[in-house]
Amino acid sequence: MLKVANIHSYYGSSHILEGISLEVIEGETVCLLGRNGAGKTTTMKSIMGIVHPARGKVEFQEMEITGKEPHEIARLGIGYVPEDRRIFPQFNVEENLRIGSRKRGGDGWNLNKIFQLFPHLSKIKGRLGGQLSGGEQQMLTIARTLMGNPQLLLLDEPSEGLAPLIVLALREAVNEIKRQGLSILLSEQNVRFSMKVSDRAYVIDGGRIMFQGTIAGLLESEQEVRRYLVL
Repeated sequence: MLKVANIHSYYGSSHILEGISLEVIEGETVCLLGRNGAGKTTTMKSIMGIVHPARGKVEFQEMEITGKEPHEIARLGIGYVPEDRRIFPQFNVEENLRIGSRKRGGDGWNLNKIFQLFPHLSKIKGRLGGQLSGGEQQMLTIARTLMGNPQLLLLDEPSEGLAPLIVLALREAVNEIKRQGLSILLSEQNVRFSMKVSDRAYVIDGGRIMFQGTIAGLLESEQEVRRYLVL
């Protein structure tokens, strides 16, 4: 579904990604693990067209999307949940969800289905976005992205800064999203959270992939990857 091939991305003269390659197969959840500053968010933004790679290419469903703008990539079927959430504080929960709605034919995500996935959002659907807690905002931004009915979901550090109970609920939600047939690329620092939701993992450090393999392989290589991760 997604193929990233040898991309190099810069912020000004700073070389952030140095030849990143990864792929997501239809129906699987893949995690990009790394510490702060390793290049996780830049990888996500390079896929989404927020950052344009200077070299290399990104393909979605065998179509090259390198150089396309974010709104074009979104229309093709990639949904991006940014690290900073970007909800609309002046609109209530239901209005935020409706803003993100896009039908793609067939059975897709709608308000009823969203409220089944996140029952708490149903209880606070009239509350303004600016009045939500961090955990509520994270639920809302994932839900709003799902309302666009993407085929591939990019989740950028969804568990960061959340209480353990919220992280547990989020883990269950991510697994349910996968059961609904979505492919997911997840960037995370939280190794334990990632192991519970992912099929495969990449470890990034200094803008380079240092490990790739199954979750079982990651666990077996714990000593090797400990220097790149907070375990």
